[in-house]
Amino acid sequence: MAARLKERFNAEIAPALQADLGIKNVMQIPKLEKVIISVGAGFAMKDTKLIQNIADTISTIAGQRAAVVVAKKSVAGFKVREGMPVGVRVTLRGENMYNFVDKLISIALPRVKDFRGIKRNGFDGRGNFNFGLTEQLIFPEVEYDSVMQVHGMNITIVTSTDSDTEAFALLEKCGLPFSKGSTNG
Repeated sequence: MAARLKERFNAEIAPALQADLGIKNVMQIPKLEKVIISVGAGFAMKDTKLIQNIADTISTIAGQRAAVVVAKKSVAGFKVREGMPVGVRVTLRGENMYNFVDKLISIALPRVKDFRGIKRNGFDGRGNFNFGLTEQLIFPEVEYDSVMQVHGMNITIVTSTDSDTEAFALLEKCGLPFSKGSTNG
């Protein structure tokens, strides 16, 4: 079964983007390339059960196994030793990416309390968009009883374009609910 957002992208979004942005070559139409979900878990460096719980939660949300990120260098000021677990990360591509973005837009974000849209200032100048969520409980797969600690996550959406304006147009057409205001692209 193909992802709902991917079908919509091919049928509606891509032709609309081509017309709106004045693109002649179909290969230049901006596309989603990958989505990276990451959790900085420095607060749980010494608790392996908590790190594993975070990894399991992110794996459940993403539909793909998450990897535990370990420190590359020791930093005495932060009491971090080389090889200590400091976070969890998963990179989604293809069907998993489209399914996650669709679930994020249609199910998870509407469940955020007092949600007024995602701030538009998360573009990095190269067509990628970063934003954070404050808790993992907005996803329906997460069971409240299985969560050891409430944590947030950072989500990076990487697009095929280098222009923030084109990336914004792509994400807006995909249905990402941006807050009202000006763009920085």
